[in-house]
Amino acid sequence: MTEKTIPVASIQLPEPTLRRLPWYLAYLSTLKKTDTEYISTTRIAEALDVDPSQIAKDLSFLGIRGKTRIGYQVDALESKLRDFLGFGREHNAIMVGVGSLGAALIADSGLQRYGLNIVAGVDINPSLTGTQINGVEIYPTDRLPELVERLNAVIGIIAVPVESAQEASDRLAEAGIKAIWNFTPSRIRVPEGVVISNTSIYSHLAVMYNRLSLKIQQ
Repeated sequence: MTEKTIPVASIQLPEPTLRRLPWYLAYLSTLKKTDTEYISTTRIAEALDVDPSQIAKDLSFLGIRGKTRIGYQVDALESKLRDFLGFGREHNAIMVGVGSLGAALIADSGLQRYGLNIVAGVDINPSLTGTQINGVEIYPTDRLPELVERLNAVIGIIAVPVESAQEASDRLAEAGIKAIWNFTPSRIRVPEGVVISNTSIYSHLAVMYNRLSLKIQQ
């Protein structure tokens, strides 16, 4: 395997490739616990149901290539994927909307293992001001600009009612947030230079329900 991995900021991968890389990382992390030293694309493919040639192509985007008849060194590949994906670096984030979903995300300490450090929450509900979730303090929404600057936050996470999503996005952008993780079904608009990632639970439910309905009808 080559020793050089392309820095994350220097290449824009195809989105399907970028979505598969965490699958590889998660699988490699389980292999480390079994003291597996080398892994082939064939074995990864069998575990994840991805074509071996696709795995090799995905990793080649990062300048990573396995050794003939040996494969990839598990520790090195896991480390390089984690570094490339940014999971080994800390990214401070502010949660906008601390209802059931927002509170659950704050309470999920596992996100920190992937570099997401939620440093504050904001909510329009005055009864939440001054409370804490998993050690993270909740503030009124008008404190957002100050919090972004003081806590060096670069990511805003939106978990508000759909009708408030665009306003929350606008507030985050105005406060200087560089990336927004949107958990509402609304497709919000962001200024040029702000990264947006949409994670709609409802969309995934719709796909699952549709596939389930087809299975039941068979």
